Amino acid sequence: MKFEFSNAELFPELPKPLPPLKAPKPKAKPKAKPVPVVVAASSATSGTDIEASVQALAAHPDYRVLRRLQPRLQWPAAQNADVVRVVVLDTETTGLDASKDKIIEMALLRVDVDRATGLPVGPVQVFDELEDPGMPIPKEAREITGITDADVAGKRLDESRIAALMDGVDVVIAHNAGFDRPFCEARLPLFRHHAWACSFADLDWKAQGRGSSKLEALAQALGLFYDAHRAEMDCHALLAVLVAPLPNEPDTTGIAKLLRAAQSPFFRLQATGAPFEAKDLLKARAYRWNSDLRVWHTRLSDEAALEAECAWLKAKVYGARNASVMVEKVDALSKYAARTGTVAPRAL
Repeated sequence: MKFEFSNAELFPELPKPLPPLKAPKPKAKPKAKPVPVVVAASSATSGTDIEASVQALAAHPDYRVLRRLQPRLQWPAAQNADVVRVVVLDTETTGLDASKDKIIEMALLRVDVDRATGLPVGPVQVFDELEDPGMPIPKEAREITGITDADVAGKRLDESRIAALMDGVDVVIAHNAGFDRPFCEARLPLFRHHAWACSFADLDWKAQGRGSSKLEALAQALGLFYDAHRAEMDCHALLAVLVAPLPNEPDTTGIAKLLRAAQSPFFRLQATGAPFEAKDLLKARAYRWNSDLRVWHTRLSDEAALEAECAWLKAKVYGARNASVMVEKVDALSKYAARTGTVAPRAL
């Protein structure tokens, strides 16, 4: 017979064994975060499959789809002779000061625009060339544009080709004409003899419901993206933005409004000798202080606005006393140039 005894029974003086350790409960795994699904094109993925995925994402309220801008170089033929010849222009430069900095890239798109529709007609002619500025390209300019000293070494703009493209052009459009025009005129005087319009300053993008006037943002609002800060692609992006119907004026395009704006002068009004106590009134009315001339000034879009502003100044700022203000008339040939327009005093 076999007897089995435990240590506790044979040796009661020994300490009692500890209870067996319980294995810890496994911690609950954290819930996996949702991972966005990326649809990647491969050699086995057809264009139809990609487009179907894009359309599905675009229809979903939680997604916005951006497409790479595809430059358009051909538009339908003109249906009538009432067209205006336009150049869309952009420059890349070594810096911001046209008196000492230089152009390193210039791009032009020449296209005819139907006045009735505000849309391009016929072919788009393209010019895009680099130029050696004769100085090292500063680091900031290299980082913004990607253009290096090696890229521009020995390069020079083809002036004869630019002159041929500019022949017969009615309006030059730039997205920041106040920047581009002084650089272009300093490099090539022929730009002095053309009317200019500015798609940044001459169009009220805020009134059109756009949150930003920057070109990249305007393109993204149309569902487009592109490689910015190279002159030719900036021109293609600007043309795409300007030929799209305006959000709050769907019967017209940005380029149509710019062509009308280019035909009309604007006015800079200086509140000459305004009393000091009127400064808050002027500031509230969006006048700006010119510290060099020591005068408050504002910009008016047309003659009617100028007349109304002069009447306001007489009533609210100068009171009953006789006063004379300075008015600068700026037409399309001097808009956004470094030079001034026609300046004359105006009695209130």
